[in-house]
Amino acid sequence: MHETIGTTGRTRDGALDLPRRPRRNRRADWTRRLVRETTLSVDDLIWPIFVIDGAKRREPVASLPGVERMSVDEAARAVADAAALGIPAVALFPFTDPAARDPEGSEALNPQNLVCQALRLIKREVPEIGLITDVALDPYTSHGHDGLMEGERILNDATVETLVRQALVQAEAGADVIAPSDMMDGRVGAIRAGLDEAGFADVQIMSYAAKYASAFYGPFRDAIGTKKALVGDKKTYQMDPGNGDEAELEAELDIAEGADMLMVKPGMPYLDVVRRLKDRFRMPTFAYQVSGEYAMIQAAAQNGWLDGDAAMMESLQAFKRAGADGVLTYFAVEAARKLRAG
Repeated sequence: MHETIGTTGRTRDGALDLPRRPRRNRRADWTRRLVRETTLSVDDLIWPIFVIDGAKRREPVASLPGVERMSVDEAARAVADAAALGIPAVALFPFTDPAARDPEGSEALNPQNLVCQALRLIKREVPEIGLITDVALDPYTSHGHDGLMEGERILNDATVETLVRQALVQAEAGADVIAPSDMMDGRVGAIRAGLDEAGFADVQIMSYAAKYASAFYGPFRDAIGTKKALVGDKKTYQMDPGNGDEAELEAELDIAEGADMLMVKPGMPYLDVVRRLKDRFRMPTFAYQVSGEYAMIQAAAQNGWLDGDAAMMESLQAFKRAGADGVLTYFAVEAARKLRAG
């Protein structure tokens, strides 16, 4: 090992000793931007929105500061604004009237349900934006579960049959991407076959390949009105937070069944899973920055504990650095404005 003398940059035997100085590339904004390995753009953002009955209605979600449930007409206006910012896609979720919920989730199959109404109006008024729809029964069931139940048991195969019908209703209404979030075995293949047979071969499937039984979903369940309705928990079908190998298995199965894109949910607590899936499968891979992640940042910012804008952008960049091709985030509009402003 050479000994460096003073600041001459030479060793005792006269050879040049040039230590690495990574800080040179950090000394100015222009050089930091020039050498940045990971960049975030508006093209990386998908905006989840919540729709409710009525007209000209907006109501805040208390546990999601800055997020509102919107009637279909208001949602269409909001989506038009999002499209003007360059956001490429939105994901639709309904707040179903409790009176319309039943154990079978029948409202999911209603061609006039909230999601289908929103799809038709947005597709007509904002045709340039992508429309992603959730396929699962929890917004429609009186028990709050993603599937059909027999006693306390979730019925996998019977649920899959219903999910196929739900996907077809959404595709007929104008969905561009079907995103099954239920975590039933075999649902991707069944939905793909159902779509193809019905003439919807171009409708894509974004599979919630690795959806964990997480503590971070609470505000979302408030937003769609299932938190109080949920009977028990979802641990028999959503993944155990301790498992990473299983995520690879789930993704492999979904790809074999015809998934076009993969998703990891939640996001930041599972960045390692995002990286594993991207590295192994080289498929379009997305992460969902879920309601609990969003709410934590917002709450800390409102209390002055951190810089909200900086935390928002840093968190979104983390998904990209981990390998995500895009992020579903309630920050989408705010982040897009910031990105557009430079």
